[in-house]
Amino acid sequence: MSTTTQFIGQDEAWREWCAAIGSGRMHHAWLLSGPKGLGKRAFARAAAAELVRIPGQAAPSPINHPDIIILDHAPKDDKEAAKRAEGKAYEVKRNVTVDQIRAMQQRLTTRPTLGERRAIIIDPADDMEKSAVNALLKSLEEPPVGTHFLLIAHQPGRLLPTIRSRCRVLRFAPLSAEALEKVLVRDMPQADAATRRMAALAANGSAGIALAFVEHGLAPLHALMQSILREGDPLFALRGALADEIGARPSREKLFATLDLARASLSAGLVDAPRERQLRVIQAHGELTRLAARAPTYNYDPGLLVMEIGGLLASAAMPRETA
Repeated sequence: MSTTTQFIGQDEAWREWCAAIGSGRMHHAWLLSGPKGLGKRAFARAAAAELVRIPGQAAPSPINHPDIIILDHAPKDDKEAAKRAEGKAYEVKRNVTVDQIRAMQQRLTTRPTLGERRAIIIDPADDMEKSAVNALLKSLEEPPVGTHFLLIAHQPGRLLPTIRSRCRVLRFAPLSAEALEKVLVRDMPQADAATRRMAALAANGSAGIALAFVEHGLAPLHALMQSILREGDPLFALRGALADEIGARPSREKLFATLDLARASLSAGLVDAPRERQLRVIQAHGELTRLAARAPTYNYDPGLLVMEIGGLLASAAMPRETA
């Protein structure tokens, strides 16, 4: 299978990456930049496989390849690590830690195992601890021969300027509705065509949101969000309906997907909105982003969290309403 089939809709970024490999002047650090859900993770793994590919051979699997090191959120503790080993769902640490960076740096003291190149993927780099960032900076300043870094960043502004300045930026664009439907056909073949189309339109270019829309059955929540954005919610009835729809014990994944869907719903109407409303949409979107950043580390009451989401949507509604 071609590596390019592992992701959909980022052909320009792939061409830029392959051209750099073939140029003989491959930059040592790349920043894969764009909102969450655009396929940067799959792209990074395919890109790493292409980078370490031995000429004349097919690109290898990036999983457990000796010259592809992937640093992502580790299990929260030994109990969660055991769940991962068993193939079960597990909770992760909030950050990519300095211990992970230092362990990776120890491996850089030797040459690549199978070829002349090694790839380091940090996913996501904007979730590194401060001490991890400082440790990584040393490797970016003096990269070992043949070592190339791929830093995935959903919010590049959270990275230090000294990190960003050492990276070549590869920007990821929102996917078209047609590309999103291809992703859904590939990854959610059990969904009917109408649901896939609805998910593609609701996701505002994000494959991650489209997939979560189908997986968690978010169509009723999306309809309620659209009603709040159109009409406001002066009597709190729509917010109550949101809370009823999500239920008393939703999974954390469904809560996070609801937050992402709310942000996508706000963003979708931003371009054509009057300036006064644009400012309110931007403010509400920022509050939802901060809420989403806190959500993984707090135990929220689902009903209250959804009411807060609804209030932020209402604050951006036409006619205007104060959240």
